[in-house]
Amino acid sequence: MVRTDSEERHGPPSPRTEGDRLRRRNLADAASGVQPDTPHGSAQVSRIERFRAVVYLCGAPNADLTAPRRRCTEYAETLGWSIDGVVEDRDGLNPPDGRTGLQEAIERVAEKRAGAVLTPSRSMISPVPQEYNEIARKVESAGGFLQIIDVACAASRDEPH
Repeated sequence: MVRTDSEERHGPPSPRTEGDRLRRRNLADAASGVQPDTPHGSAQVSRIERFRAVVYLCGAPNADLTAPRRRCTEYAETLGWSIDGVVEDRDGLNPPDGRTGLQEAIERVAEKRAGAVLTPSRSMISPVPQEYNEIARKVESAGGFLQIIDVACAASRDEPH
């Protein structure tokens, strides 16, 4: 068995006690601006809310959007985000201004129900750069941002070949 320098000096690591866990949680809370528990055991007064995003998907009426939905959900989970809802447009890739689902997603940001519109690919917003940029500006004007999962794929499509 290989021993590390710290084990040779201090022995094997001991399991954390409940007091140690409470101290660590209070340190993390204090670093994030939350009032830590007092020594008398009173409960925390404030909580930090998780960042919320709305998932936006667009496809043909018969398209299976299960995989893109799952990718968005998994992506949000890795960032610690919660999902405010999933909005789908099922009329194909019409221009963005004509899609009610996209407008609903932007409204959720404007209403502060979500801080971002999360979508798996740039083409679900628009393959046309001017249209995409206009939607990104609308989301930003509403107080949020547009988050694309496949940024590398979107960038490679935009590069001249």
